[in-house]
Amino acid sequence: MEAQEVIREPYPHIIVSSKKELHGWWKGKRECTGERMLINPYNGCSVACIFCYARALPAHYFRLFNEKGIVTVFKDFDKVVAHQLDSIRVASCGYLSPVCDPFQEVNRRYQLSEKVIREFIERNIPIEFITKCEVPGDVIGLLKKQKHSFGQFSVSTSREEVRKRLMARGATLDELFSSMSACASSGIPVVLRVDPVIPFLTDSDDELRAMITRGIDCGARHIIGSVMDIPMKIATEVFAKFRRFGVGFVYDLERLYVERIDGYLHAGIDYRKRIFDKMRNICDRLGVTFALCMEYELVDGVAVGLNREFMSSVNCEGIDVPVYVKRGEKFEPAASCDGACLRCTDARCGIQDLAMGRGGRMDFYLRDYRRWSRELEEGNG
Repeated sequence: MEAQEVIREPYPHIIVSSKKELHGWWKGKRECTGERMLINPYNGCSVACIFCYARALPAHYFRLFNEKGIVTVFKDFDKVVAHQLDSIRVASCGYLSPVCDPFQEVNRRYQLSEKVIREFIERNIPIEFITKCEVPGDVIGLLKKQKHSFGQFSVSTSREEVRKRLMARGATLDELFSSMSACASSGIPVVLRVDPVIPFLTDSDDELRAMITRGIDCGARHIIGSVMDIPMKIATEVFAKFRRFGVGFVYDLERLYVERIDGYLHAGIDYRKRIFDKMRNICDRLGVTFALCMEYELVDGVAVGLNREFMSSVNCEGIDVPVYVKRGEKFEPAASCDGACLRCTDARCGIQDLAMGRGGRMDFYLRDYRRWSRELEEGNG
């Protein structure tokens, strides 16, 4: 692979061309109820959370980020996405982004996230984002045109001084909650992610309640929770970074993180269940729904999702988004359904593969969307 010029501003990055394709959730254990098309215009993230799991991902550009702190920008990725969207007649909600913040510093220069969102909205395909950064005004203007599009906002603490020690950049808490309010005021559904809770640092009753209450005050009607997990590949590095909070703190963390599930260290299951019980009770009392993100326990050596015990919503993201099909020039909902593909058994959308409640695959690729498109055309023919 040829060496790329490193551009230093606004954050060290390189620009590369890519033909990578939209795809669904990864093969393996899955708690995500709704089908999604995952979009990563950037690999690496300048928010630089000290617990960032992207640093453990094996792909070349993630290794570059972990080893040298360089973000990769995929040149003209919006055009790549547009071409792919025009090759299909079946679409699920876009997911921007599953790994790296879509509104991080380099996005201010290249605006790939805004451009990708525009391609979805112009075709009337729903799209969501997850961020720890301020949301550009253009994004709000676009999303409010599409009724099933929404935004998720991640916080790990209610204290700004702690946030600064947990991440190098990203929005201040005031800026982040202001962006949440701006979206909600424009009619865009918003979700608060208390993600992750950090044991012994942000897990007190008062702190959990403060984060959830402020999110509700800013328009959130659904809360997602998780406790920090740590990729075993970078566990030594992560624990070392937490030494800024004290050697005793790290000692307590290391004693708590004893469960190993698929290459990750997890806090003990009894601890995690106590936290999730607290969060669910707070949400119930405040009249909002609650779910977990990628939380499991081992039952006879098998990872079993905890949402079956703690989730109070239909979908883990709290928003019901149906599958869309292209009718004429634009996409429209395929059917009146809740979009919970993981539990679906009747495939009202017409895509039998997405009735995952009957068993079968849970990982889909662009070639599957194209196959479904052909099958729908043949069925209509």
